Amino acid sequence: MAEDPLVRVFESQGPVCASFGSAFYGDLCRLIAANLRGPVRDLFAPWRGQSFEALMEAAVSLRFLGALHDLALSGDDPALAAAFPPAAADAESAWRAAREAIGARPDRLAAFMTHEPQTNEVRRAACLLPGFLQVAAETALPLRCLEIGASAGLNQLWHRFGYHFGAGCRWGDPAAPLQLDTDWTGPAPALGAPVRVVESRACDRRPIDLFDAAQRRRLKAYLWPDQTERLARFDAAAGMAVAAGVRVETADAAAWTAANAAPREGVATVLFHSIVWQYLPEAKRAAVTAALARHGARANPGAPLAWLRMEPAPGQPFPIELRLTLWPGGRERRLALVHAHGASVTWDPLDARALAPRG
Repeated sequence: MAEDPLVRVFESQGPVCASFGSAFYGDLCRLIAANLRGPVRDLFAPWRGQSFEALMEAAVSLRFLGALHDLALSGDDPALAAAFPPAAADAESAWRAAREAIGARPDRLAAFMTHEPQTNEVRRAACLLPGFLQVAAETALPLRCLEIGASAGLNQLWHRFGYHFGAGCRWGDPAAPLQLDTDWTGPAPALGAPVRVVESRACDRRPIDLFDAAQRRRLKAYLWPDQTERLARFDAAAGMAVAAGVRVETADAAAWTAANAAPREGVATVLFHSIVWQYLPEAKRAAVTAALARHGARANPGAPLAWLRMEPAPGQPFPIELRLTLWPGGRERRLALVHAHGASVTWDPLDARALAPRG
């Protein structure tokens, strides 16, 4: 592994992309790692001198890949568009086109990279759904759903999608424009639990407006170009969100949680998020946790509060866990182990064991 922290980042990112099914990005990252000099290196000037850990935390590799994909999707650089999937999938040709694009449009690429990645992977709804069903089954109340770090808010419509968990196990609208499938291991979730969503709201520090074509393309650019199924799911979900008028509030996650997540009589309030926690500063995570503990102390069986999250296990990048904390009582459980992009769920009631109470 190279000593140069930025080179190490791309040497590390490539195998991750390949292991998650993007051979194109796996190969492209290898080429980038070998050519991080001149105009290419200049794009990373805002992170000059930072450690490997800091560069990984800032997701600089995904910012750069997203910037190239956005330019390809826009059609403003025909050579780059022709070298990127779906038109082609040869990383050598794509990198030659990318180097030309970097020389011609460095300011545009640098501007894209100022924004942290926001994938809003809609297939994660297939991992979150069993948690919502668990809350509905245990509380027997309608759900009031609040999402932090929601990006464009695609997962606000989780209850309108169709789901297929294998072996004839289905939930949701079979005619919905978006149908999600995932590999399921373990006993089936509470698919028969009555679910009624009476309120759905979301916030993000820098939300993406799907009604703005450039912002919508930006969000799509963070998906990996040779993963056509992910791109198709995005298009279907974005179309549903625009048709439904989904909006995401611009707000700080901790302040928004403190202001909005108090339990209400007659509904189960669910604060949820997916692959967000790692991007929040430690102080912000502590503030969200403290706000939920305060709200949880006021919960009762007629006004419960749930904290549902799909995030890496504490202190490590993997595995990704689905965890639920339910007040009153503050019992915390790990419900499942899940794939970061929603491709699989391993559900085992024996793993839903009590952890340390919160509040």
